[in-house]
Amino acid sequence: MEDNKLLIAREIIDKTDKEMARLFVQRMEAARLVAEYKMEHGLPIKDKAREEQIIQRNAGYLSEEDELVKGFYVNFMREVIDISCKYQGRLFNGMKVAYCGINGAFASIAAGKVFPDAVRVGYSSFAEAYDAVVKGECDTAVLPIENSSAGDVGEVCDMLFSGSLHVNATFDLSVTHDLLVLPGTEISEITRVVSHPQALMQCGKYIEEQGWETYEYVNTALAAKYVAELGDKHTAAIASEEAAALYGLDVLQKEINESKYNTTRFAVLSAVPVVNKGKGMDKRFILMFTVRNEAGKLASAVDIIGKHGYNMQSLRSRPMKELLWQYYFFVEAEGDIHTENGKALMEELSSCCDKLKLVGSFSHIF
Repeated sequence: MEDNKLLIAREIIDKTDKEMARLFVQRMEAARLVAEYKMEHGLPIKDKAREEQIIQRNAGYLSEEDELVKGFYVNFMREVIDISCKYQGRLFNGMKVAYCGINGAFASIAAGKVFPDAVRVGYSSFAEAYDAVVKGECDTAVLPIENSSAGDVGEVCDMLFSGSLHVNATFDLSVTHDLLVLPGTEISEITRVVSHPQALMQCGKYIEEQGWETYEYVNTALAAKYVAELGDKHTAAIASEEAAALYGLDVLQKEINESKYNTTRFAVLSAVPVVNKGKGMDKRFILMFTVRNEAGKLASAVDIIGKHGYNMQSLRSRPMKELLWQYYFFVEAEGDIHTENGKALMEELSSCCDKLKLVGSFSHIF
């Protein structure tokens, strides 16, 4: 009897959810028309008086028997209206892309190349840019995951492991570091240089030859802005040519990075996974996992991936901050994970992994 009650309840929920999905799309279509009207008439998105009117009116549709759930329904309607306003905001302002840094930073350049028509929103840290997508402030984030010279961007990798966002594409940006100075500065006047730690490392040989002091800054574009505002000819910045143009600096010397093939790889992150539609070698996926603390478990995981015919492009490890001398592993492989073979792979990996996460499935199309 109790089992029948549960089945009946679940059938009602499934039927209701299906109808709610249809009505949600219908409501959002109406919200789009509202957004168009507001744009045409120069009206703001938020209308608190109207929103409260809707909430109170709709709460009145509930009967006295529904009094217990009325408070929950009011909260539900507030969430619906908030989502509607966010959707209208998207239509007002276009797609919002989060990145770490300011205009002129390499991350901003990458975000602009991936989403040339979107609104770019700079944040002061990787975590803030990541959380902007989690909170719905931005539609997607473009964050660096590795550099060909400096290696992994550990903080971003850690967020991929512990966070909720998905990698839906990757983009390689060729990074050229230039020496930026105040107009009229001679190289003999420079005594110190400021930039992001990775940029300083990538230009280490050049800096050492000049005998300059180095000072770390949160990112390259902010370093350029700092030099422009400081007004001291003894201080130079390492940043992009775009940053020089933005902050009124001269490019004293181009391409001072040691490797002329310096490339930063960016991940495109969003709250919703996109099923990969690439073909052949374009298909890729990222797995992150921990293995049980038993001999041979990591080797077993690697063997399982190979046994299922997936070509591993990389295998890296990162320490887990909360557990001393414990690590998680980052695997990127070629192939389609959204197949019966991929499903079997995940099931078999679960036998030797404590935690297993499909971070993303994508085509490297940028």
